[in-house]
Amino acid sequence: MPLPSVAEMIKAMLDSNPAFEGVFFTAVRTTRIFCRPTCPARKPLPENVQFYATAEEALTAGFRPCKRCQPLSVKGEAPEVVQQALKLLDHHPRVRWTDENLQEKGLDPLTLRRWFKQHHGMTFHTYARARRLGLALGQIQQGEKLDAAAFDHGYESESGFRAALEHTTGRPSAHARTLNVLHYTQILTPLGPMVAMAEDAGLVLLEFTDRPALPDEVQELREKHAYTPLPGDHKHLQHVREELSLYFSGKLQQFTVPLCMPSTPFQQKVWEALQQIPYGTTTTYGKLAESLGQGGASRAVGRANGQNRIAIVVPCHRVMGADGTLTGYGGGQARKQKLLELEKQQVAALLLPT
Repeated sequence: MPLPSVAEMIKAMLDSNPAFEGVFFTAVRTTRIFCRPTCPARKPLPENVQFYATAEEALTAGFRPCKRCQPLSVKGEAPEVVQQALKLLDHHPRVRWTDENLQEKGLDPLTLRRWFKQHHGMTFHTYARARRLGLALGQIQQGEKLDAAAFDHGYESESGFRAALEHTTGRPSAHARTLNVLHYTQILTPLGPMVAMAEDAGLVLLEFTDRPALPDEVQELREKHAYTPLPGDHKHLQHVREELSLYFSGKLQQFTVPLCMPSTPFQQKVWEALQQIPYGTTTTYGKLAESLGQGGASRAVGRANGQNRIAIVVPCHRVMGADGTLTGYGGGQARKQKLLELEKQQVAALLLPT
């Protein structure tokens, strides 16, 4: 795949820019070591660096993987201690975990606290409590009484559950049956971690975690669409995780995960049109506007395109400027280029004679 310009890659390396994760790898001639662009180690002199599109290319050229940033692993991959803790939550979702419980399982509470703060913005215990709260809410919305759901999920009193519910959701506990819970999780991809959010109607959000507009998108879902985001798994999250894995391995061209996209009627039209752009092809904002019968509204179409909350699945990366340039992309233009190249390569491979 074509690499960004050398100047662009040097700047991304010096800035540790996460938007270039998976786009290129930095190899240092003096040490014979290659790294991610976000490696926390001391930055090498630009004149000592060469760049590769894949880790395999760097290995073939005789470079060794860095032990600090581990370029052969998926960015954001949880260490073993975190994976064990997550399995505990999956197998025992109603347990109130304490530091003593974790230590008895051979898990270091401090390591978990630091990792969850860095990757989820909350401690492990807060994350576990939020998951329990989400499960209890689901039970209530299925018809269970509030006090029974509270005790079933580790709360010692109904008042404690009500207080936790109101603190987390910002809504009175009397609204528990009508809260629109938005389950969310992180999904690791070759281009960096993504956050996915879903409700029973479908996938609501899928964005790279470093997208600048992500906090505003989540706030809009809270305030304008009355969602209550809580960590946890969901069948639609499992579905999109599986399909993303197939997509990045070149084995899937059409996503089938159900979508739920609260929006204005105009945004809905644009997002539906985006889903009609064939895999491996591109269009322009002007042509997209014309397909909607809005020939003079390319700017409005571009704005709606940028407001799409479901990256990759709703392929806003397939829209280019009128002159064929990449133009803007919420996940970063380097990622946009990588996605387009992935799709073009797969289409080209299918056309090769057998």
